[in-house]
Amino acid sequence: MTTDVPVLPHPTSGPSQEELDMRIGLALPTFGPGANTDGIVAVSRSAEDLGYDSLWTGDRILSPRNPGAPYPVGDGVMPRVYENSLDPLVSLTLAAAHTGRVRLGTSTLNGLWQPPLMLARSLTTLDLLSGGRLDVGLGLGWMPDEYTAVGVPWQGRGRRLDETLDVLRGYWANDVFSHQGPLFTVPETVVGLKPHQRPAPPVLLAAFTQAGLRRVARRADGWLPVAMPLPYLTGMWATVLAEAEDAGRDPSSLRMVLRVNPELTAEKADRERLPEAGTLEQYIDYARAAAEAGVHELFIDFGQSPLGLDERADMTGRFVEGVRAG
Repeated sequence: MTTDVPVLPHPTSGPSQEELDMRIGLALPTFGPGANTDGIVAVSRSAEDLGYDSLWTGDRILSPRNPGAPYPVGDGVMPRVYENSLDPLVSLTLAAAHTGRVRLGTSTLNGLWQPPLMLARSLTTLDLLSGGRLDVGLGLGWMPDEYTAVGVPWQGRGRRLDETLDVLRGYWANDVFSHQGPLFTVPETVVGLKPHQRPAPPVLLAAFTQAGLRRVARRADGWLPVAMPLPYLTGMWATVLAEAEDAGRDPSSLRMVLRVNPELTAEKADRERLPEAGTLEQYIDYARAAAEAGVHELFIDFGQSPLGLDERADMTGRFVEGVRAG
């Protein structure tokens, strides 16, 4: 199947959400057998047609035979889909060319695997070319092997992220920019490339430690958790909001975008196990409960399931319809 790139109108506002005060997103097929041009284009177009609000990508560069750390979800075994991983920003660029409304996010992009000035240029370019639809989601990753592969130290990740955020913010805010830090030096330069969103695209951070949650509260525009029992989620979010207020920030300016990686079962699972496993209907119930608990946006990723693209398309339509309808 060939896919001609259309000329698209300027992005407009999303669909009415009178039924539910929570945005709903969908992960692109950037991992596994569906990770190809046709898969990304088909999912992007159908997501926009179905009324999804956003499209998201993850970031994986290795699938080691003997990883140095266990996969942090489920039984600790890395899913086979990660053996085939597309570049997240290139994939979002393709999605941007075939959509005109949905926002484009990374959950998460590992912000430490390249120099921050290169990252700033890539992110700014994508925001500009997409008409200001980018949400920059950054994380630290969990696997030391990937840091070894890119020549970046595993130790000191938090400090490296802080300085990366300094460079990004400075690059976006100034027409003339320079940086001198413990890890990076940027000679004074004119910055003519500016993002469409001013002063900058929103920056969201993945975090679960106290230090990480404090960084979200003090330095970011929002938080990127993964699905967990809602009492734990709301407890951690309360920590973020309290830290933001202590830092003199308006807590209401922060938002929470929740990632759900469903393990679909034919039979209803024990409610205590959710969100680890369950029927599609149980995940729909979980999403609606998350909205009531204050989650601003939730996106679902069917990419780790054994479903083919046609089955995933059916699940995609049923999920957004069920969440919005209640």
